[in-house]
Amino acid sequence: MQCGRLGSTARDDERAKRFELALAIVDGLFQLGYPATYYPFANPEVVKSPTNFVDLYPAHLVIKDEAIWRGLKYGGDTFYRWEYVRAWTPVVLWWSAFIGAVGLVMVCLNVLIRKQWTENEKLSYPIVQLPLAMTQHGGTAAFFRHKPLWLGFLFGLGFDLTNGLAYWYPFIPRFVVRHDAPELNLGQYFTTFPWNAIPRGLGMPLYPFIIAIGYFLPLDLSFSIWFFFILKLLMLVGSAALGYQPNQPRNPPFLNEQSWGAWFAIFLYVMWVSRRHLAQVFRRVVGMSRGLDDRGEPMSYRAAVAGIAIGMAFLLWFCVKAGMSLGIAALYFLIVFVLSLAITRVRAELGPPAHEMAGNMNAPTLLYWMFGTTGTGAANLTMMSMLWWLSGRGYRTTPMPCQLEAFKMAEAGRVDMRGMGWVMVLAIFFGAIAVYWSCLHWEYLYGSNQMTMHNRGQFQLLKSRLENPQPTDWVSLRAVGFGLVVTMAMIWARLKFLWWPFHPAGYALAMNFGVDYFWTCLMISTAIKWAVLRYGGHRLNRQVMPLMFGVILGEYAMGAFWSVLSTVTGNRTYDFAPG
Repeated sequence: MQCGRLGSTARDDERAKRFELALAIVDGLFQLGYPATYYPFANPEVVKSPTNFVDLYPAHLVIKDEAIWRGLKYGGDTFYRWEYVRAWTPVVLWWSAFIGAVGLVMVCLNVLIRKQWTENEKLSYPIVQLPLAMTQHGGTAAFFRHKPLWLGFLFGLGFDLTNGLAYWYPFIPRFVVRHDAPELNLGQYFTTFPWNAIPRGLGMPLYPFIIAIGYFLPLDLSFSIWFFFILKLLMLVGSAALGYQPNQPRNPPFLNEQSWGAWFAIFLYVMWVSRRHLAQVFRRVVGMSRGLDDRGEPMSYRAAVAGIAIGMAFLLWFCVKAGMSLGIAALYFLIVFVLSLAITRVRAELGPPAHEMAGNMNAPTLLYWMFGTTGTGAANLTMMSMLWWLSGRGYRTTPMPCQLEAFKMAEAGRVDMRGMGWVMVLAIFFGAIAVYWSCLHWEYLYGSNQMTMHNRGQFQLLKSRLENPQPTDWVSLRAVGFGLVVTMAMIWARLKFLWWPFHPAGYALAMNFGVDYFWTCLMISTAIKWAVLRYGGHRLNRQVMPLMFGVILGEYAMGAFWSVLSTVTGNRTYDFAPG
């Protein structure tokens, strides 16, 4: 199909590059995602499916008219046609309201647990340590007077400057650091059985800024992340040696299932630790005199509870109206927010460089294991495929940790937080509309539907599940229970023995995907921090910290320069960050 071609191949390539750059900018406007509102109808394999599940997509949430989405798919068109605007307006408003309700529930949950995690437990919030250090005492110049800071800054700046120039001029030597660099591909060396069970794409990332970020992690966490990652690789090898296919569903070592159990255990532990605080919050909500003072919170506790109730009611009504059953919809959102709370806790306490859970770490898969195809229902499975951006491919951009970190920075900066929660909710709603507008503008212009590239596989997966009905997957559920028990045992050991070196969050993170991007970086940062504390103590540690801050700042400054230059010139430049 040649409809909407833009001319010569060179011109197509140039516009495609500009389109991708524009999407990268737009992606920063809103953290949650972009529901695929037409793609199922543009996929011949899906439309021809004998299950006919395409008819189950609700008409008010999708664009089924080919005359409307054809230009968006192939490009060479403009969004600013009355028939397009009229068709898209109600769909965009529906989904923006849904996104706003999700954001409302997350903000309100953060309001309820903020005081416990920030003031009572005094969690460290490693991710925001750099901006807090830069703005300490009102943003004085004291932070910038440390000589190690400038040494680190010059190193990071020069590192990315060299690699950026080498990207354009190959005769300049470059520093190979990326996880996907062929030169650092360790997987290519494991070719004999059973070692060939190790992924062929296993890299050896050496990003300086991630090494610097890893330095601020607690030693037991940074050690546990890469230790359990190596253990995961050995589990794959052991499974293959025993005659299993470790990368196939329902086969040992059940990595995703173990990760599920670990995150559930972390959530249960966090709720147990926070039980007294939550009881005081309850007293405040019902008007008892012994309740907590919430006058300095982003919103009152009563408003937060009301916001959760209203937000959840809207989300459930939205899904029921779209064809889901009330029970499955309620379980779906329970899973989503349980996992979101667990991720937020790990970010606030430990600050891992990433927390992506790809593969089967999503609510639809867990419900599929629990109830099978028949028990879950075709209408529920179909609708949940439209929510893949919320609980699907991964959770690298879940906004809930960012919200709590914003509250932490406001509290540390002695900013009056009253009303801050409502401002966040409004920003999420209007941000969703802005992202839709931007994406529709660019996609009608350039086509290719780049924004749904991570959504496409879900429709084939849905097709496969509906055409091959399965009962409850007790094997996978038992593996989830195993991960939960192992994690609870590690939590107990950490509370019982001061010498216990394994952190349960490291187990939860490493059993799934994402650590592949930075595992060797954490090995290096662990070794550096251990040596600093062992031989230099806290005095040397205080001197090394500005150096690490400088490396992060230097790489981000030069990385931002290359990004801006790429946007201005329309040409690809060096990308210093993974993902």
